[in-house]
Amino acid sequence: MTPVRLSSRGLVLPPQELNGPRRYGRVDGATLGCFFALSLTVIPARLIFKGLPLALTPAMLIGLIMGVLWFCAQMVDTLGVAKGRSAVRTSMFLFALSQVATYGYSTYSWLPNDELKATDRTFITMMAFVCVGIAVCDGVRGLARIDRVLKFLVSGATFMAIVGILQFVLAFDLTQYLMFPGLKLAGEISFVLDRAGFRRPAGTAEHPIEFGVVCAMAVPLALHYSFRAMDYGGKHWRWWFCTAILGVAATQSLSRSAILGLSLAGLILIPHLPKGRRWKAVVAVAGFVVALRFLVPGLVGTLIALFTNIGIDPSIDSRERGITRAGQEISEHLWLGRGLGTFLPTKYGYLDNQYLGTMVMAGMVGLAALIFLFLAAGYAAMRARITSDDPKVRDLGVTLAASLSVPAVSAATFDLLAFSVATGFAFLLMGASGALLRAVREEKSMRGVLVLP
Repeated sequence: MTPVRLSSRGLVLPPQELNGPRRYGRVDGATLGCFFALSLTVIPARLIFKGLPLALTPAMLIGLIMGVLWFCAQMVDTLGVAKGRSAVRTSMFLFALSQVATYGYSTYSWLPNDELKATDRTFITMMAFVCVGIAVCDGVRGLARIDRVLKFLVSGATFMAIVGILQFVLAFDLTQYLMFPGLKLAGEISFVLDRAGFRRPAGTAEHPIEFGVVCAMAVPLALHYSFRAMDYGGKHWRWWFCTAILGVAATQSLSRSAILGLSLAGLILIPHLPKGRRWKAVVAVAGFVVALRFLVPGLVGTLIALFTNIGIDPSIDSRERGITRAGQEISEHLWLGRGLGTFLPTKYGYLDNQYLGTMVMAGMVGLAALIFLFLAAGYAAMRARITSDDPKVRDLGVTLAASLSVPAVSAATFDLLAFSVATGFAFLLMGASGALLRAVREEKSMRGVLVLP
């Protein structure tokens, strides 16, 4: 006899399905999540499918497939996909509805051809990543499967970081050898830029800022699995390697957004560490900065200058022009915005602020939906920590909250949703937070199971 429980949330799985290995070797939401994580980080972000009218990346295609499979799985009760209410899933539905409303409003009237193409591309991108978040939230069942997805995410980010470090140190761009059959490069772009005499790597991302933010998002997760491996006698050295590589790559991006994200993640994560590890973490951060200063002379000073000299940054003029134009657009399209992706930087100036950009392109409705996304995911992660008495779950909850704080704060300093890798990372982490809270609630429910023949 197998213990199961039926509730308003659907079929609740037995404990061994929640925390132990899977009983069957079939493909599930975690498998698709792993493929998505690797396609997001291993394949250069500027590679798109040949012969299609829209710029569709492999990661976007996998996201759309995940959405179709999630919808089909909701029609039956035999595939183990979770059902019922979830704060994360609700926030994603509301975000998707806001995007549909804005897209319909903007395309109802005339748009210039370049802006129409941009809004089509942005809408499909957003829908693909929303599908990823929902599919992970409902389709990844149990701590073991959540761990599997997040470990693939860290591994993929580490690969991206290694590519970036090679670009920074040796000016060797590995992305030129990552041209997969059936794909083509969308436009001419260099994955290595320059700032203050240093090469700014982008890894396999579109831009050094995005590269730095993605690495910063992965650092708390890599640190979490380093400590977990130490506690349970696993091979912790490989996770410490990932942590070090990701930390170095985030700083080498020479990005304010990455540094702010790392700082906030540390402020969230370090106070929740056990007392002994808390002080070790502080000492390790100080040692990392000192080592970086000696290994790469001038890098730490350049990072500090990014903040102390912000008033004389040449990019400020472009941002000021963009902000002036943004104010006019907001007054004309207050509630639903002027259209997704239509505020083209080459035409109207750079904003480097996703919250302001969302107000311009998706209005107050879109901005509220975006903020609710971050709040719901953070709530789910911290609620899982508070509700569970399992130390592994508690640690993972605060780790996900720390990782999610990186895109939440960096969205105020760069156009987060304009970059597919950072956006895909954020939605995957949001879905994982929802999946973790579901697993905790189901484990609690199992303490009063019904035994059916």
